[in-house]
Amino acid sequence: MVLYRDEALVLRTHKLGEADRIITFLTREHGKVRAVAKGVRRTSSRFGARLEPFMFVDVQLHVGRNLDIVTQAETVQPYARAIFADYGLYTAGAVMLETADRLVEAEREPSVQQFWLLAGALRALSEHAHAPGLVLDSYLLRALAVAGWAPTFSDCARCGEPGPHRAFSVAQGGTVCPRCRPPGSTAPAQETVDLLAALLSGDWAVADATDDRCRREANGIVAAYSQYHLERALRSLRMVDRTSPAAPASALTDPTAARPDGDSPAPPSATAPAAPSSISATEGALHGSHPNP
Repeated sequence: MVLYRDEALVLRTHKLGEADRIITFLTREHGKVRAVAKGVRRTSSRFGARLEPFMFVDVQLHVGRNLDIVTQAETVQPYARAIFADYGLYTAGAVMLETADRLVEAEREPSVQQFWLLAGALRALSEHAHAPGLVLDSYLLRALAVAGWAPTFSDCARCGEPGPHRAFSVAQGGTVCPRCRPPGSTAPAQETVDLLAALLSGDWAVADATDDRCRREANGIVAAYSQYHLERALRSLRMVDRTSPAAPASALTDPTAARPDGDSPAPPSATAPAAPSSISATEGALHGSHPNP
C-alpha cells in the first residue's frame, strides 16, 4: 500500500454514494489531488469537519487507481470556522477557491506558489486583516500573475512607453498609451490605477486608505481581467456585493450559487437587503475587446 502525506487546502467537495465524499485538494507538493473520504458524511466520522472547503489540513492519502483515498487528516489552520460565519468572507473565499481550481488544471503537478498564495489569502480573510473585497482582488491579481498574466499599471502594456497612462485594456494586459489604446478599453481614475498597483504589490497601507469609489472601480476591472484570462465566467463572483466598503460581500439572489459545490455547508444568511452588482457595467465595457465574450 503506497501512502504519502502532504499539507493541503480543501477546494471543494461533492457526494459519493451514501456516506462518502470526493474531496478536491490543492496540496503543497503534489498540486491538485482528488481523493475519496470514506464514511466522512456519517456523524461518527473521525475527520468529517476537517475536510470542508477552506480548511488547511495535514492529510495522509493512499494512492488509488483512479482516485486516492484519505486515510488521515489533521487540522493545520481552521480557516473555515471564521469564513463560514460571515457571508461577506464566504462569498469572497468561494471566488478564491474557484479561481485556484481553474488555474491549477492539471492534477499532481506541483503549484507551490499558488498553494501559498491561496493559504495567505484565506488567512487574511479569516483574521479580518483587510476588507474582504480588497483581499479578494489582491488574490485574483497575484494568482493571475503567478499563472503568467501579470497586468501592468504603469508602462504601456503593448509598446512599453513609460507611464502613467489613463487607459486600461483587459486584452492588452494593463494600461496602454493613447497610441495603442484599442476599442473597448476604459479610463479609470489615477487613484484606481494606484489601488490596483498596490493590490498587486501588497502595499496595504495604500489599499486600506482608498475610498469606496476607487474600490468599486477597481473591483470591476479585476473582475473583467480575471474572467477574460480564465476564458470563462467565475460562477461565484456574481454573488460578491461591491456596493459598500463596510460590507464588501453579501447575498444578491440565490446564496447556493456562491458555494464551491452543491455539497458544501450552507453559507451564513445575508443580513443586508439584496443589491445589484456594481461590476456589471464596467465588466461589460471591458469585455468589449474580448474575441470570445
